Amino acid sequence: MTAPLTEQAGGRVDGQQPAVRLQAVSKTYGQGKASLLALDNVALDVAPGEFVCLLGASGCGKSTLLSLVAGLDAPSAGRIDVDRRRIALMFQEPALFPWLTVSANVEMALRAKGLGKRERRARAAEYLEIVHLGGFGRKRPHELSGGMRQRVSLARALAQDADVLLMDEPFGALDAMTRDLLHDELERIWRERDLAVLFVTHNVREAVRLGDRVVLLSSRPGRVVEDFPVTLPRPRRTDSAEVAEQAGEITQRLRAEVMRHGAAPNRVPQEATPDGP
Repeated sequence: MTAPLTEQAGGRVDGQQPAVRLQAVSKTYGQGKASLLALDNVALDVAPGEFVCLLGASGCGKSTLLSLVAGLDAPSAGRIDVDRRRIALMFQEPALFPWLTVSANVEMALRAKGLGKRERRARAAEYLEIVHLGGFGRKRPHELSGGMRQRVSLARALAQDADVLLMDEPFGALDAMTRDLLHDELERIWRERDLAVLFVTHNVREAVRLGDRVVLLSSRPGRVVEDFPVTLPRPRRTDSAEVAEQAGEITQRLRAEVMRHGAAPNRVPQEATPDGP
């Protein structure tokens, strides 16, 4: 008998096939005595339309995990299923081609589809409108602010028709005001496009602000040690008392995990600070 489908936060539905599933995934770099176990027996599901944030101490394998899901590297053990989903990956740096216009940078994601120049340009303009950069298509990346360049990077990711968005600290280098504005934009696009998002951050409050769940990884090797559901009503504000309270609880668990692995009290990484960078 099939279990009934139940609506959850962010539009996900219990009983659906996960958009991303990691089963006993491990990753080792090198061989013999020089080998390094980065991830160990990681199990994680991300449902369609779900926003999952990853937290953990520096070097715990968060970025490695995204690379494996994106297919940029292969696990040493275990299995990763993406259910024939289209995946786009965003990094902390926008990684735009400086010699191309904003429009041409977005069009790069459309070339593989065999679209003609006119259609590529029209589609690029649509994606720039989605990230509120209409009219900036002829600009070069150096003419834009850091937040605007990240919007271009997001438009390029969306141009891949992705339904799974992997984000590796995409707002970590931005000032607090710009980051807050981009939180709003990302949440709007996530809802409108029903994306599954796997979001790595060093900022606990950012994780609570954005996520349906916050998944905590242990210090190296990375293992899932706790999964915190976030049921606060949306929209949320990073500086709200409710977000601060849950961020504080997660921070205490993160501190305990870091200390368990032998870090000195003054060496607790920035992930354990609710305000983050």
